[in-house]
Amino acid sequence: MSPEEQASFVAAQRVVICATLGPRGWPHLMPLWYVVRDNDLWAWSYAKSQKVRNIERDPRATLQIEDGERYEELRGVMIEADSTLHRDPELVIEFGAELMRRYRADATGPEFIDVVRAQAAKRVALQFTVRRVASWDHRKLGGAY
Repeated sequence: MSPEEQASFVAAQRVVICATLGPRGWPHLMPLWYVVRDNDLWAWSYAKSQKVRNIERDPRATLQIEDGERYEELRGVMIEADSTLHRDPELVIEFGAELMRRYRADATGPEFIDVVRAQAAKRVALQFTVRRVASWDHRKLGGAY
């Protein structure tokens, strides 16, 4: 995929698989909802989650976003990224609201912000700064595999 196709694909998808290195050196993979901010992917997670502990130890992460059911439809983007944990409560609340607005049509009003505030107290915002991207789009193969 071209850089423009990659950006469009990432913006259109809904789930990223985040791989970090666990305490025994094995990959730890978890799905996350995300938002794209200035070419970085942002997500949030519980501050005590395994992925956060892994990032505290080693900030490298590999992210994968993919789509397609049949082989000739497969396409995706793999991103090698440096992770930054954001713990500032106001930043986490602001980001949590942005994330929820992307995924929930009912994410409005004072009750919504109260729910985000309550969740943000236990969470951190994860910023994934892109270092390297690989992509594929089997739809472009024209049946020649």
